[in-house]
Amino acid sequence: MSESPDRRATVVLVGTLDTKGREYAFVREHITARGVDVLLIDAGILGDPLTDPDVTRQEVAAAAGADVQALADAGDRSAAIEVMGRGATEIVLRLKAEGRLDAIGALGGTGGTTIATHAMRALPVGVPKLMVSTVASGDTSPYVGTVDVTMMYSVVDVAGINRVSAQILVNAAGTLVGMATAPKLPLDEARPLVAASMWGVTTPCVTTARERLEELGYDVLVFHQTGTGGDSMEALIRTGLVEGVLDVTPTELVGELAGGVWPAGPERLEVAGRLGIPQVVSLGGLDLIALGPPDSMPEQFRSRWIYRHDEHMAAARTTAEEGASLARVIARKLNAATGPVALFVPLRGFSPLSTPGADFHDADADAALVEGLRKLIDPSRVEMHEVECDINDPDLAIAMAERLYELMAG
Repeated sequence: MSESPDRRATVVLVGTLDTKGREYAFVREHITARGVDVLLIDAGILGDPLTDPDVTRQEVAAAAGADVQALADAGDRSAAIEVMGRGATEIVLRLKAEGRLDAIGALGGTGGTTIATHAMRALPVGVPKLMVSTVASGDTSPYVGTVDVTMMYSVVDVAGINRVSAQILVNAAGTLVGMATAPKLPLDEARPLVAASMWGVTTPCVTTARERLEELGYDVLVFHQTGTGGDSMEALIRTGLVEGVLDVTPTELVGELAGGVWPAGPERLEVAGRLGIPQVVSLGGLDLIALGPPDSMPEQFRSRWIYRHDEHMAAARTTAEEGASLARVIARKLNAATGPVALFVPLRGFSPLSTPGADFHDADADAALVEGLRKLIDPSRVEMHEVECDINDPDLAIAMAERLYELMAG
């Protein structure tokens, strides 16, 4: 059905009701008590559901082209999770298209989290998504992916209603009610989108460039380059919604090359070129390797200059050898672009830490990267602008923003 002004908000809950049915019934009760409807999807396959669903497990399996009884008989938990995840995704997308999903939530351990977040990741950014999970305090990247899944740590297992779990589940219900009833902001679709990459060391540059592009009539979406940030940016570019890319900070390429904690995904610095989308690229953060906590960094970095950001993050200086390798990677990716590319090279530092006189200044390492680019960049495919300034010089930021504007204008 289509949305109407009188329609009550609806939260869709996805869960394995054979093991978590009582907990889901508890959450459903607290959501409906606040005037929000609930649609409960059963993704379990073994025992009988412990509360009545609105969408049965038979319907979920059928949506993935499978039979739930055959899944149960096979006894392959991994295969069942994969199938029910696909089926739940189909059901959830259908409900969203029908205007019957304002927020989606789930509770679970590893299996339930895998199934539910598979469906959540298929929904557009901006659709509220809450996963209460036993695995929310660890590495959540497999579950969150590149979308806005909110993970809430359950503290105790989702196994019964007790003095700890009850309050956590009530909090989750309240969160879902708030998310489902929050205003849906209208999108200003008249302003074209630009994607930009930023890290702490390039914040002044990207801020200045963003403000200039906004003056020129663009909305700028800034992505923090911490591994998933670059992947999220490339995923957005892949949708075709972006008209230009301001890739000031491809620092994740260093993590991929040298073994940092925030490595680039396989398509980093490639999607815009493949799609022919105009891009302006610089070298922000290519002097640093993010290593995680200072006390647990790999032994091979301990002889280098180390910058301690805080108790959770330290960075090492890149070497000349790594600079030469980065030049090969960047040149290969940019030379393959089918659209216009401008590469801006700040000759006086790729971050504030490596400007002349700073602790990380290493003229040989910077020169290896710059010389490699001079040799390998194809001038018939890529403009290369060498500028006597550091990455955060306001004039460089304005020049990059205005060149991107010119490229987007054709």
